[in-house]
Amino acid sequence: MQPDPSQYKFDLESTLNSIVALRTQIPEDALTAGVLGTERAGHGVVIDEQGLILTIGYLVTEAQSVWVVDHRGHGLPGHVVGYDQESGFGLVQALGRLDVPPLPRGRCASLLTGSRVVVAGHGGLEHAVEARVTAKREFAGYWEYVLDSAVFTSPAHPNWGGAALIGAEGELLGIGSLLVQQVGADGQGTGANMIVPIDLLEPILDDLRLYGRRQSPPRPWMGWLVHDDEDRLIVAGVYSGCPADRGGIKLGDVVLEVDGVPVQSLADLFRLIWRQGPAGVRIPITVLRDGDAVTARVETVDRQALLKSAPLH
Repeated sequence: MQPDPSQYKFDLESTLNSIVALRTQIPEDALTAGVLGTERAGHGVVIDEQGLILTIGYLVTEAQSVWVVDHRGHGLPGHVVGYDQESGFGLVQALGRLDVPPLPRGRCASLLTGSRVVVAGHGGLEHAVEARVTAKREFAGYWEYVLDSAVFTSPAHPNWGGAALIGAEGELLGIGSLLVQQVGADGQGTGANMIVPIDLLEPILDDLRLYGRRQSPPRPWMGWLVHDDEDRLIVAGVYSGCPADRGGIKLGDVVLEVDGVPVQSLADLFRLIWRQGPAGVRIPITVLRDGDAVTARVETVDRQALLKSAPLH
């Protein structure tokens, strides 16, 4: 449902002017091109007076060109400032004046289940959805990604990538990442958005601005896609030439153990891998293949070192 501006104690229409459209072009031979495509489009939120834009990282990963469009339809180029694999956030700097107010940042920790929020993309009220927080819980993504406490909102915004989660005071509380299905009390599935909480930005913002990434040892990256299928963790994809591929992991393998420890869930799998040490550590992964338990020894890497385009500064 489109929000009614009269029902909010802040100027909703002015707030929505802080949301821009982003369009990016990615080289055809980029690592992520096969999965995410070479042309990507979504939204971002202006977060400071100098035109710094917060978005979801998959829109800008390996981007060779970035185009920013403001609420008046004016376009200007931008460049990628940084990307954080752990949170999923990306930063873009507009290369020119964006005559829009930055959106103040709040804290997602104050959100409760049932809280009324606005999920909004670029384009004003017609591209905003009045929603409710349906859950705050752990989320694990098959691309080696875990959030301890993601925010879920419903009804779903149909164009969610980089959309703003706006709270009761007109503050930015998160960035839209995914469309997911969740099951209600009646057993029926409904669409919802998974939102990355803004609270994850503050500890890494200075690092992203200065260095393009967080300044902590990078997590070990396997280079595989793993799906949770009826309590079985099945390898659904392997990046060619990347660690899992070189270590002998095969499509259709069922993951059983990490370094001898049985795996309980998708989030458990990735956390067990990350606990082995920083990128570069060699990790024994036991899988079930054709009825036999097989142990592959995978020499991990820093994923960001394989990306086509390094952030510009």
